[in-house]
Amino acid sequence: MAGFVEGAGRQQAMLFPETLDDYVGEANPVRVVDAFVEMLDLAALGFRTAAKETGRPGYHPGLMLRIYVYGYLNRIQSSRRLETECGRNLELIWLTSRLQPDFKTIANFRKENGPAIRKVCRQFVLFCRDMSLLDADTVAVDGSRFKAVNAKSKSFTLEKLRRKTKDIDAGIARYMAELVRADAAEAEGGQPLPKGRLERLARKLSFLVREAEETRAMQARMEASGETQVSLTDPDARSMTTTARHPRVIGYNVQSVVDAEHHLIVAHEVTMQGFDRGALSGMAIAAQEVMTTDDLHAVADKGYYSSEQLLACERAGITATVPKPNTSGAGARGQYDRADFVYDAESDTYACPAGKALTYRYARAEDGLQMRRYWTNACPGCPLKSMCTTGTERRMRRWEHEDVLERVQQRIADDPLIMRIRRQTVEHPFGTIKAWMGATHFTMKRLKNVATEMALHVLAYNMKRVMKILGVPAMLAALQASTAPARPAAW
Repeated sequence: MAGFVEGAGRQQAMLFPETLDDYVGEANPVRVVDAFVEMLDLAALGFRTAAKETGRPGYHPGLMLRIYVYGYLNRIQSSRRLETECGRNLELIWLTSRLQPDFKTIANFRKENGPAIRKVCRQFVLFCRDMSLLDADTVAVDGSRFKAVNAKSKSFTLEKLRRKTKDIDAGIARYMAELVRADAAEAEGGQPLPKGRLERLARKLSFLVREAEETRAMQARMEASGETQVSLTDPDARSMTTTARHPRVIGYNVQSVVDAEHHLIVAHEVTMQGFDRGALSGMAIAAQEVMTTDDLHAVADKGYYSSEQLLACERAGITATVPKPNTSGAGARGQYDRADFVYDAESDTYACPAGKALTYRYARAEDGLQMRRYWTNACPGCPLKSMCTTGTERRMRRWEHEDVLERVQQRIADDPLIMRIRRQTVEHPFGTIKAWMGATHFTMKRLKNVATEMALHVLAYNMKRVMKILGVPAMLAALQASTAPARPAAW
């Protein structure tokens, strides 16, 4: 067509045939994938690098790992799609040297090498540290619920099973009553129900009886084992609360730690717990192991507030900032709140709003914590008593390490914008990864496999961040400068 740019003829022979390398530019991100996998010591990470002595040779783990890292970088998580792309995608053709493993081989590699793949994710974090990208002194901690391969209708709590059993029994009773009425009508008028309708009633009744048996068996198993939930498709998935718009999701709670400077995910963990309380110190310490600073500051939202966790962070040398949730109903009742009582460390007393001193009385263990009790005998005659307590006197409790919690709240008072930094740091990576995953989020089942899948997503996210920060040429140079085992001459 005259006047338009014309391509090369499909049948045109070339004097000097093009090589695979000609199809991939020097700044193509696929070269980063190749260089990163090449620098890894696959045997030390747990991949099996020795070929089988008999039978058809398998694919080198370095090749399979390249396929997966490229796939997750480009939002291709399905093994069937990866098989297709290996035959038509020029970048993958270059990366695999024209090899095209079948989808089953690709899927089995991910399933059988989960621990090693998770170590690869950590290796990239260590590479970021070597590149001085983890020098920040502030990290943000947060958790997010990711959907599993399990429909809500296939997940049950004990209470939900009881309600379902009740509904099934009501349905059985309704159909049985309809059959009784049909028999009575036939006996009185001699006109039977149509055969088709009787067959439908019998099928529905048979289905409900079978479902009742399955539901009761599941309920008995849960009561005997002490389980609180059961998921039929993915046994490790759990029903978790999320937001007001989407109150329940069947899935996993993914914890992550993101540095505040470059927004790299420095640590993550997939859990079956539907809450964040109890995860702060573990995640903060995991970040401390890879960050270069000696004075790490970890910021989290109020869902992480736990006295024991904050104490564990301080003992580990980590400065934690977590807002305290307001769980007291005193303010709603028009009474003085705990914040209205001022503690004096020197005299070990609390000053109440009326100016009286609440003195120390005794200490005892409560819920595993050593608590100190304070009160004054002046409460009965106090004019403010109705605004303070309905009991004989207002009693204050103080944990033996309450000073740790007071320092945490003081840090928030000194820097109110710190929580905005937390939100801007840690929530964006979650949203980005969920967008890459699509509506179904995880594609694998069971906790160990989901953890592998999440590690690949985190690896892909971090690689994209570093390519954006350093640029592909600089990142390639850094990867190629790293010591690496020799790559096989041919796959």
